[in-house]
Amino acid sequence: MNRPEREAAVRQIMERVTPRVPPELHEDVVRRGDRLLRRRTLARRLLWLALGAAVVAFTVWALTVQPWVEPPSETTPPLTNW
Repeated sequence: MNRPEREAAVRQIMERVTPRVPPELHEDVVRRGDRLLRRRTLARRLLWLALGAAVVAFTVWALTVQPWVEPPSETTPPLTNW
């Protein structure tokens, strides 16, 4: 079966049968879609909140510890009795 024959067969099948969707199925799909969108929105907001909290925590830690400052040297003994 070549391509034009397959396309003709598919067209005949599609024209012969009209798809029918039960009304209760449409309501279920709409309800599930709304629920899915709410969950995605909530998940996205929680992720942004977690990212913001991580940025704040890192900023507070960096300002408190100051990891960019070199610690004082502890290898040389203090000078005493001169």
